[in-house]
Amino acid sequence: MAEAAAELLERAARRDAAPEELRALRLALQAVPPAALRARLGEHHLGVFFGLLAVNDREQVSACVAILERLLQALDPLYVIQNLREELQKGLFHPDDSVKILTMSQVGRIVEDSAAVTEILHSPELLRQIINCIGGEKIAVAKEAIKSLSRIAQRQEGLEALFGSSLLGDLRNVMATSDVVRYRVYELIVEISSVSAESLNYCASSGLIPELIGELTGEDVLVRATCIEMVTSLAHTPHGRQYLAQQGVIDKISNIILGAESDPFSSFYLPGFVKFFGNLAVVDSPQQICERYPVFMEKVFEMAESQDPTMIGVAVDTLGILGSNVEGKQVLQKTRSRFQNLLSKIGHQAKNAPTELRLRCLDAISSLLYLPPEQQTEDLLRMTESWFTSLSSQPLELFRSISTQPFPDLHCGALRVFTAIANQPWAQKLMLNSPGFVEYVVDRSVEPDKASKDAKYELVKALVNSKSIAEIFGNQYYLRLRAYLHEGPYYVKAVSTTAVEGAE
Repeated sequence: MAEAAAELLERAARRDAAPEELRALRLALQAVPPAALRARLGEHHLGVFFGLLAVNDREQVSACVAILERLLQALDPLYVIQNLREELQKGLFHPDDSVKILTMSQVGRIVEDSAAVTEILHSPELLRQIINCIGGEKIAVAKEAIKSLSRIAQRQEGLEALFGSSLLGDLRNVMATSDVVRYRVYELIVEISSVSAESLNYCASSGLIPELIGELTGEDVLVRATCIEMVTSLAHTPHGRQYLAQQGVIDKISNIILGAESDPFSSFYLPGFVKFFGNLAVVDSPQQICERYPVFMEKVFEMAESQDPTMIGVAVDTLGILGSNVEGKQVLQKTRSRFQNLLSKIGHQAKNAPTELRLRCLDAISSLLYLPPEQQTEDLLRMTESWFTSLSSQPLELFRSISTQPFPDLHCGALRVFTAIANQPWAQKLMLNSPGFVEYVVDRSVEPDKASKDAKYELVKALVNSKSIAEIFGNQYYLRLRAYLHEGPYYVKAVSTTAVEGAE
C-alpha cells in the first residue's frame, strides 16, 4: 500500500495533477501510516501541493488540504517550521477557511513542541498572522489561534514577544474589528493570565486586563454579562483572586449586586455576578466570602424564593456549588429555618418544574447532601438528615417516583441523589424500611440504557463501600449488593433453553 501511495505521490508531484489523480492519492494516503510516508517524502512534493492551493478551484483545494494534512503528519514539527515557514504564512492569508484550519493545526503542533516553538518566536510575521486569525469569521480558526498564542505565552520569550513588541499593537488592532472579536482577545488574555502571577502582570501592564475590568463595571448591561464569565475564570487562580481583590473588583461586583434592586435590566447580568461569588466561595473560603459579602447570600436566597425560573435555576446551581464542601454546608445551616424552607421549595421544583430546572435541582440536592466518610460527624449527619426530610413529606418516595419515570436524565438525576446519601447510616435505614426499595436497587431490568446502568452501578458501589451497610442491611441484602457490584454494570443473566424433540 505504501508503494502504491509513493508512486501516486511521485506522479502527482511531477506535473500538474488532474482532479482524478488527486482523488486517488487522497484515498491512498488514508490507508498508509504517516511513519511509512516519512522516508518517501521530499520537499518538492510539499511544494507542489502548497502551490496547488493557489488555484481558485474548490475541489482541488479540498483535495490538496486532505493530502497535505496527511503528509505533514509524517513530518517533525521542527522540520515544518524551519522549511515551510513561508507556506504557513501564505496559508494563514488564504481565503479558504479549510486552508487556514490546516495551517493553524500545524501551528498547534509547532507550539506544543519545545524545540520548534522557539523558531516561531523568531517569526514575527507569522505571529502577526496568527493574531489576525483571531478576527477571522470562522470560529474554528479563531479558537486555534487563541489556543496557539496561549501556548506560546507559557514561555518567558513568548510573553515578551506578545506584550513587549509591536505585536501588542496588532492585538489591539484586531480587537477593534468587532465586539465579538474583542471578547475573543479578552478570552486569550484571561487564559494567559491564569498561568502564573508573572503572566498576569504582563497582561495587566499591557492595559488589557484593566480594560476588561472597566467594561465589567461599566454601564452596558450586556457587556457586563459577557465580561463576568471571563473575570470568573480569572478568579479560579490564587494570583487572579489576589489581583481582583487588590484592584477592588470584588467589592465593585458586590456593590453592583446591591444596586441591582433599582436596575430594571439587572436580570441580564445578575446571574453571572451571583455565579462569580459562588465560584469564589468554593475556591476560597465559603464562610469568609459570605461574611464579607452578605449581599451575595441574601441575593441567592431572594432569587431562589422568586417566581422567575431563570433566577431560581441560577440560585439552585449556586447553592449546589456553595454546599459542595462542609464549610459551605455549615454556612447554609447557620441561616436555620430560611434554608430549611428553601429546601422544601427545591424539593417541589424537583418534582414539578420544567425538565431542565428539575435536573438542576436534583444535581444541587446531590451536592448538598453528600458527605465524605471522613467528615461524617454526628452533627453533620443530623444536619443532612434534617435537610433531606425538609425536601418533602416523603422524600425517599419523591426521588423514587422520579427515578421510575421514562426520562433517562431525570432517572439518572434521582439515582445520583440516592448515591449522595448512600453512605450515611440514617439514609441506609430509610432505604431498608421503605418497602421494595432494596429490591428496586438490585433489579437490573428497570435500567433501560447505558447511562442509567452506570448510575445504578454507582449507587450499588456507594452502598457496598459503606462501613455501616452490612450491619444495617443484614447479610442477605449485603451479599446481593456485593454480587451486583462484582458482576459489573452491564451483567445479563444467561437464560438456558431446552430443545424438545419434534418442536419447530
